[in-house]
Amino acid sequence: MSDDKFDCIIVGTGPAGSAAAYELARRGLEVALVEKGDRPGCKNMTGGRLYCHSLRQIIPDFWEEAPVERRVEKEELCFLTERGAVTLTLDNEALGEESARSYTVLRADFDAWLAGKAEEAGAMIVTGIRVDDLLWSGDRVCGIKAGEDEIFSDVVIAADGVNSLLARKAGLRGELRPEHVAVGVKSVIALPKKIVEDRFCLRENTGAARLFVGACTKGVPGGGFLYTNKESLSLGLVFNVASLVKAGVSVAEAVEDFKFHPVIQPFVEGGEVVEYSAHLVPEAGLAMKPVLFTGGMLVAGDAAGFVLNTGYIVRGMDFAVTSGALAARAVMAAKEKGDFSAATLKIYGDFLRQSHVFRDLETYKNVPDLLEEPDLYTTFPTLAVDILTDLFKVKGDPPERVRKLVMRHLNRKKSFLKLVKTCWKGARSL
Repeated sequence: MSDDKFDCIIVGTGPAGSAAAYELARRGLEVALVEKGDRPGCKNMTGGRLYCHSLRQIIPDFWEEAPVERRVEKEELCFLTERGAVTLTLDNEALGEESARSYTVLRADFDAWLAGKAEEAGAMIVTGIRVDDLLWSGDRVCGIKAGEDEIFSDVVIAADGVNSLLARKAGLRGELRPEHVAVGVKSVIALPKKIVEDRFCLRENTGAARLFVGACTKGVPGGGFLYTNKESLSLGLVFNVASLVKAGVSVAEAVEDFKFHPVIQPFVEGGEVVEYSAHLVPEAGLAMKPVLFTGGMLVAGDAAGFVLNTGYIVRGMDFAVTSGALAARAVMAAKEKGDFSAATLKIYGDFLRQSHVFRDLETYKNVPDLLEEPDLYTTFPTLAVDILTDLFKVKGDPPERVRKLVMRHLNRKKSFLKLVKTCWKGARSL
């Protein structure tokens, strides 16, 4: 391998790396797509929601051949207390329109498929290789080092995940800050197809996505998710790492409590856990963005911190695909010039600024701060459940006007000013 020279080496077979490899290989460049695992997708884990707009720019109508699970046409946001919940549901076929559709996916299958598309286009996939370091020629990256092997290239794309070794080796970022990342824990629970559709009132091959805020994270900033697959459910929790350590919450206990919560348990009853995994998730958006390029190297996907959580939508894979494709575009521009210096590769930043990636992250840049408000996970879900419970109870007592009922709960919790303050902060953030 020491004699090989590639136009581009891409490290990581997630959506960012495979999208970059596909775009470069189909244009005739010599590409090596390097993966530490035994096969693409074997160690990739997210909740499993893909917004299609980015990938369909590269592979139109990809869902006709890709191993997607269900087209999401039901969105739910659930405010959870220890025993109850208030759930906001949107059920609309318009969510399945081509221009705006999204699918649930199982990453092991989907990532393997996308890497396979890159291989079909001409990329060389190299698995079971742990990249230990970068190779340098002066002030420019010129390849990677894996054990005793040295593999040379004109440029390297680091798509090696949130805790990117290559970005740190290149001096593009320091160690992760605990407040900038979350730990996500997910179970895949197998259930027959008809049971999944009956329990969630789904039409054939359509799906539901439910996000949870409140008691599920034991007061720690974060949330829960429940996605429907063809014959399984993806159920999990996400916790801000810094707050988790400070609170001393046991993740394992929180996961078990979540699974047996009276709102969750009927959905998963009788199911078998067939997969359990955990993963670090970038949470701070632009606040944790590293330097994205240097001579001979670009950073894409989770390695660049490109994940957005607005509280009602969580996105990452569409950012990964777009950033990978734009990294490939920057590499092609550099190859045309025959110059892989930082001065040329900085065009990658220009491409990102013109794309939805920077636009969306910039629009919601204050949301991470909003989502650290402790009352979002304790006081407000309890208020919502208690107020609506009293509103729907009929016990033969003298009636109470709704305004008075609401103010009684707000005053009891001393929450009126807190609610106003958080709503104002939310309005400014969103």
